[in-house]
Amino acid sequence: MPLKEKVKKIIDKEIKPALMRDGGSIELVDVDEKEGIVKVQLLGACGACPMSMITLTVFVERYLKAKIPEVKKVVLA
Repeated sequence: MPLKEKVKKIIDKEIKPALMRDGGSIELVDVDEKEGIVKVQLLGACGACPMSMITLTVFVERYLKAKIPEVKKVVLA
């Protein structure tokens, strides 16, 4: 399975529902398969939250790296 599909599956089934519980959401924008860089957009409450960078690095990036070792970094698009 391509990296982008793996990432999309984890985001849609595991990360997005967790963020939705707090009024936020996340959308996958792109995946650089060679570099392992995932680009996302934080939406809803997450998009305007001053803690969004912490959510991105401590939750989203760490979670994706643990589930998919090919992921090296998660950045905002």
